Amino acid sequence: MTASQSELQRIMAALQQSGLTVEAVEDGALIQDGETRVAMFAEADPQGGVIVRLHLDLDLYVEEDSLPDILMGMNLMNQGLDYGMLNLDPVDPDEDADEDAPLTFAVLGRSVLWLADLGVAELDRLREHLRRFEQEVTETVERTLHGSRGLSA
Repeated sequence: MTASQSELQRIMAALQQSGLTVEAVEDGALIQDGETRVAMFAEADPQGGVIVRLHLDLDLYVEEDSLPDILMGMNLMNQGLDYGMLNLDPVDPDEDADEDAPLTFAVLGRSVLWLADLGVAELDRLREHLRRFEQEVTETVERTLHGSRGLSA
């Protein structure tokens, strides 16, 4: 087991003990709290500590012809986020897709947290960061999509 895998295992165990549902996947973990699933990846920082990356798939997709408006809206939403950010990730086209079909991008929430160690205080900080990241990103997107000034995709 590599160093980052053992760190990931320790983080996963701590999150499970705190009542979250945690499932190992290829090179990371899926953390489920209610209906929300956050992907988590951990790696040792060469200068010490652990870098934890969080990815929240929002099940929102935009086509490239909408990018100027979407990017402007995402920039405004990102200004109000403290625990993460929204970004676009290209979706691999289907093999059957037309070559001239517009590219599609998934809207994702992303966050990175550096932990000095895997002690109790730092793992508590990770749990709080995870909770606030998921809540903040989800509420921001829902408020924007369902508010009076929603984004059009």
